[in-house]
Amino acid sequence: MRPDIATDRPHHGRVFWLAVTFGAAGIVAAAVAVAAAIGSVHRASIGAHLDVAGLALSYPELNRAEWLLIGLAVFGAAAIAAAFRASWRQRSSYRGFLERLEVIGRLSSHPAVEVIAGSRPEAFCAGYLRPTVYISKGALESLTIPELEAVLAHERHHRLVRDPLRFAVGRILTGALFFVPVLRPLFDHDADLAELNADRAAVQASAGRQGPLASALLVFDAGAPPGVSGISSARVDSLLGEPVPWRFPVWLLAASLVTLSALSVLIWQVSEVASIRATLDMPFLSSEPCVVMVLMLPLLVGVVAFRRWRRAGVINRPAPARRYG
Repeated sequence: MRPDIATDRPHHGRVFWLAVTFGAAGIVAAAVAVAAAIGSVHRASIGAHLDVAGLALSYPELNRAEWLLIGLAVFGAAAIAAAFRASWRQRSSYRGFLERLEVIGRLSSHPAVEVIAGSRPEAFCAGYLRPTVYISKGALESLTIPELEAVLAHERHHRLVRDPLRFAVGRILTGALFFVPVLRPLFDHDADLAELNADRAAVQASAGRQGPLASALLVFDAGAPPGVSGISSARVDSLLGEPVPWRFPVWLLAASLVTLSALSVLIWQVSEVASIRATLDMPFLSSEPCVVMVLMLPLLVGVVAFRRWRRAGVINRPAPARRYG
């Protein structure tokens, strides 16, 4: 792949699936670390004991490799917990957003498009498996017919390729797998490509004319809140027919490969010699609950680490939808 790749290519699936592949590899590595820690438990007939006031208390006996494996399991459990938490927050945020929308009807010329109340010009695609196109009453009042058709073509493209689901996957994996640095630039680039491809669909629907979409962008930009703009330089350059180069993050890709490979090899090597030996001696305190606590340690530490990342702003509450476009 060349270092410089034009962002206005008609197909951006390769960028998305490359990012998803790295994300899946990160999740698998995290899960394997947790599974290896659980699988290292060995039940022994004679375990470690501690005499306290005449009572023999049994407890698990860990070698050095096991402590390292538990550390890796904590790391993996934290990533998995962050992914589940981000998924739940994403789903809850989207559901709340859709419930707050005041739908006042359907667009007569496009029955699949929902019209929402509001004087501000807005148009967006929302929903994961069955996305829907929404447009505000203010947009209908502000746009001309050619501009409206261009906007709807733009959003229909987002709906057809399920871009809201792609964006959600990107936010979840980027927030959870902080140790895979290539994810953020890849998913950010995929989001840019999604907008450029939707713009291309709008231009094609306008018989190859950029004017309707360009003027519609100006209408949305004029009605946007202060400091918010829906016109990026990449979209402007694309509409003008100029290529927008993008430098592939080679070094971040290499760093991610090294990190994932090193984690895999380390887990494999450590799990070969790691061991927790424990008995089930009774009656006062058996080693079974101790083993359970040791195995719960990665999850508990993962939850604590996730809360710290959340407070530090590493995992942000995602926006439920992209307002035009």
